[in-house]
Amino acid sequence: MLTLRWLVPTLMATACAAALAIGQERAGDFRASAVKVDITPSSSKWLAGYPARQSTGVHDHIFHRIVALDDGRTQFFLISSDLCLFAPSVYDEMTARLKRETGIEPLQVWWTVTHTHSAPEVGPHGLLKVIMPERYNHEPDQEYTAWVEKVLIDGIKAARANLAPARLAVGTGFSAANINRRARDVDGHISLGLNPDGPTDRQIGLIRLEHLDGTPIALIANYSMHGTALGQENTLISGDAPGTVATYVEEKLGVPMLFINGAAGNMAPIYTVQPSFDSFHITEFNVLLGDRILTANRSIASATSQVHLRPGEKSVDTPRRAGFGWDESLGNYLRAANGEAGTIRLPVRFLIINEDLALWSAPVELFCEISMNVRDRSPYPHTFYFGYSNGWLGYLATRQAFAEGGYETHTCPFTAQVEDDLTNGVTAYLQGHGR
Repeated sequence: MLTLRWLVPTLMATACAAALAIGQERAGDFRASAVKVDITPSSSKWLAGYPARQSTGVHDHIFHRIVALDDGRTQFFLISSDLCLFAPSVYDEMTARLKRETGIEPLQVWWTVTHTHSAPEVGPHGLLKVIMPERYNHEPDQEYTAWVEKVLIDGIKAARANLAPARLAVGTGFSAANINRRARDVDGHISLGLNPDGPTDRQIGLIRLEHLDGTPIALIANYSMHGTALGQENTLISGDAPGTVATYVEEKLGVPMLFINGAAGNMAPIYTVQPSFDSFHITEFNVLLGDRILTANRSIASATSQVHLRPGEKSVDTPRRAGFGWDESLGNYLRAANGEAGTIRLPVRFLIINEDLALWSAPVELFCEISMNVRDRSPYPHTFYFGYSNGWLGYLATRQAFAEGGYETHTCPFTAQVEDDLTNGVTAYLQGHGR
């Protein structure tokens, strides 16, 4: 394993070569690398999610985990950060700076978050201030945000500099670590809770990156689960269940694991909003999800060094809900004349890898039924949805959920039409760029 270590202020990053292979004319043209960067703050910070609260210490460190891919013609960078969410303007700012410094285009960069609710807030409040103005009445932490962006750019540069010949394998697994969280009462009232009878997506999507000799470089694990195993009583910085599982798998494999959250809008961890680490059920998540990831990894078919990367994007326009406000930092994402609800411009990204794998992403908390429907209609054997990507524009629920009501539909900027608009737009793209 190729390993690189370097220091920046209060930061240690470990770089390992990482691989993604599916479709070049000659073996060895595909290269990859992986970098892990510590983004744990050294002082108290406002914590994202739940009521306003500030951190009182650190339970476990949080990280940027970065994979770089290069098929000889196209480079692509995937980031998984142990953060809750950030406004699209943060992504726009970071990628604009990255382009100035490196020439890397925004289309080549997906910045996802694990959605842990025990990490610091990052960037301007965006739509969160529109939804909960009394909660987000403090100033954004510009210093921490700038540092998070800087070390991310440093990490991307390091990953690019350490690309090495690699191979890729893709597969799936199963885990019962999540549960539908839209609890239903006898009168049909929907509230946040647990609903074992509700729709649930328990597929694990895996991409394994390895050296040409078969030794591991990195593992990308896609699973749908809110980062809310810990509740609002916790004030210690933590990666929550996603970060804990990533660390567990890394200890077993000896290489970075990127936890890429999926369509988790209505997916809770099976043990949820626990008051402290004593009741966190941490070892259960390592068994329920970590061991399932490791088992699925062992069952993946052989990897290939023949890789072809096809990135793309599509803007899905959908109506804004009447009466829903907007944040001035998000002007690029709304088309509306004065006094009109207008349409939201929802940027959707795609990465098609050879003829076998399609990845798509959007800056929303998607309901799992929509992702599963797209997966069923996709012409690709493997279709994975990467959620919380490149920003956050709220929940994106099904038409049925809008009819039922509940927290997610009351706080989102969309109308019931959004399910059809997104599903039709994504499936049309996948089928039009199909095998």
